[in-house]
Amino acid sequence: MHVSEGQLKEFIIDSGLVAKKDIDAAAEEATKKGQSLADILVSRGSLTDDALRRIQAYVFGIPFVNLKEHHVPIEVLALIPEPIARTHNIIAYKKGNDSLEVAMLDVEDLASVDSVRKKTGLKILPRLTDSESIKHSLLQYQKSLKDEFGDIISTEAGKIRLVADGTKDLSGDDLKKMAEDLPIVRIVDTLLRHAISQSASDIHIEPMENEVLVRYRIDGMLHDAMTLPKNAAAGIVARIKILANLKLDEKRLPQDGRFKMETEADRVSFRVSILPTFYGEKTVMRLLRETGEGFTLEALGLHGENMEHIHHALQQTTGIILISGPTGSGKTTTLYTMLDILNRPDVNISTVEDPIEYQMKRVNQTQVNPDIGFTFANGLRSLVRQDPDIIMVGEIRDSETASLAINAALTGHLVLSTIHTNSAAGAIPRLIDMGVEPFLLVSTIRVIVGQRLVRKLCENKKEYELDKVARAKIASDAEFDVVLNSLRAEKLVKEDAAVNDLRFYRPTPSTESEDGYKSRIGIHEVLAVSPAIREIMLHTSTTDSIEAQAKKEGMLTMFEDGLYKAARGITSIEEVLRAITE
Repeated sequence: MHVSEGQLKEFIIDSGLVAKKDIDAAAEEATKKGQSLADILVSRGSLTDDALRRIQAYVFGIPFVNLKEHHVPIEVLALIPEPIARTHNIIAYKKGNDSLEVAMLDVEDLASVDSVRKKTGLKILPRLTDSESIKHSLLQYQKSLKDEFGDIISTEAGKIRLVADGTKDLSGDDLKKMAEDLPIVRIVDTLLRHAISQSASDIHIEPMENEVLVRYRIDGMLHDAMTLPKNAAAGIVARIKILANLKLDEKRLPQDGRFKMETEADRVSFRVSILPTFYGEKTVMRLLRETGEGFTLEALGLHGENMEHIHHALQQTTGIILISGPTGSGKTTTLYTMLDILNRPDVNISTVEDPIEYQMKRVNQTQVNPDIGFTFANGLRSLVRQDPDIIMVGEIRDSETASLAINAALTGHLVLSTIHTNSAAGAIPRLIDMGVEPFLLVSTIRVIVGQRLVRKLCENKKEYELDKVARAKIASDAEFDVVLNSLRAEKLVKEDAAVNDLRFYRPTPSTESEDGYKSRIGIHEVLAVSPAIREIMLHTSTTDSIEAQAKKEGMLTMFEDGLYKAARGITSIEEVLRAITE
């Protein structure tokens, strides 16, 4: 389908949506730049994408559909899986005897049309729609999924055969039979799929006195998902043990394992931890989506000088890059993003990890196994004999691993790793405490990144002004000045802007998000090791002295970076304070 620029210009003029002088100016610019008139009008803000789609629908003679005016049956909506609908902006909304009408943002996306045709076996009739219609339908998916999973679980829970209260005395054979009961299989499968669809990072299955509580961790926060009858507990744990290849009849000791699951859009690895508690065995599963691609440093929340320091460190052929932070602060994701940048055909990258959270092409990944004596230190010792250019060590936990990482950096390797400290500056005293000599750290450490994760505000956030009294309760004037200078440096505010001009935002609950937040982003402090910091490392090496010098040299602390992101409307001040004080 094609329409000439002249025809499109006439139709836009006829629509009355854009003034003729604006159309003429855009047409002139389009000719100079070799772009289409439509692209220029949209980039100038004269015409919205949705308005352009309506015009194109009229020009091409394709029906335009507003999905907000349609009640789409669940069975029709479900003909296209939610991840595919979200990724390709295609919604099934009306089914005939041998045809299916689908609403799309791009009716020329023939690959998506063909994919839906093969899946459904129906003739596909594409219709144009707008982005608001797509958003509305995606929300229906979430409601439908919740209802569907709730119905399945309540139905199947009623079919579970009753077992004796003394489930602790059940034999391995009894537990195996329970785990293979169809209701239990369906409940566990539904729980896992529901967690994936909700973008959960963890599933908690907790036995209580009279019920079993299931909770999901979504964007770092635990939410109650559902409750199950007490008599389902033994069967659910047994089913998960079979999936993770654990001992069925061991109920007194903790057990760890893992298994994989594939859905239409995801391949997910589940890391399982089972712990005996007073009312039975508690199960926690970490969901690891098996793709390390698609991340960028910008998407993780890095910007300005922080980004420059990291890129400079990644261009070195030797030295150590460290990521610091507590468990669950996104350290591994940052490491994988850096590896993705370094992953070129002319370098050999080897890793030793516990566990391997993402699988990366062209990267030699090794899983530690302490049960047979294969530790980080042993793995690292073997890796250096494999002629690597770049080494990634999942975590520096002890003096032996620290010493080997330092030696690897001294002998011509670039080493990336993580360390558990509260701040970037705190990593230096921690390594010295492990027995590493300060002069070796001075020679090898290139950059240390401290980080936390904060939840991102949804689009319908509420703007507000922060007066001087309220600001004083949150941070010092100097900290707000640092934030303002960063915004000025990145040309996000005017040069003459003052602290009083900064605006902040609060979450607004909506049908899309109950608490007004969706997804997460990092707040960072990036400590580049300068000559002055090297001197401090050699003599005093205290966290305070290193951090004070880094701030003099322009380092944005995690808190200041959080305020910077709050002033940009990415997150809220309350969320930054929560993340920093945890």
